[in-house]
Amino acid sequence: MYLMFLLYFPEDKREYIPAFATMAIFVLAAVAVWRLIIKISKKEEEKTKELEAKLKEQDNKKSL
Repeated sequence: MYLMFLLYFPEDKREYIPAFATMAIFVLAAVAVWRLIIKISKKEEEKTKELEAKLKEQDNKKSL
């Protein structure tokens, strides 16, 4: 019951514009960071596969 007094819904809907703009900026930044993390992760995966192949090649040379 007391929480109802804390909520504020403005009569003038133009007051929502700054909140929407801020939310849009943060969502776009989150998507950009997410894409960056995926890109870096793929590069690291390629490096790991190359290292794995080198180690297998060295192991095969040693076993001969």
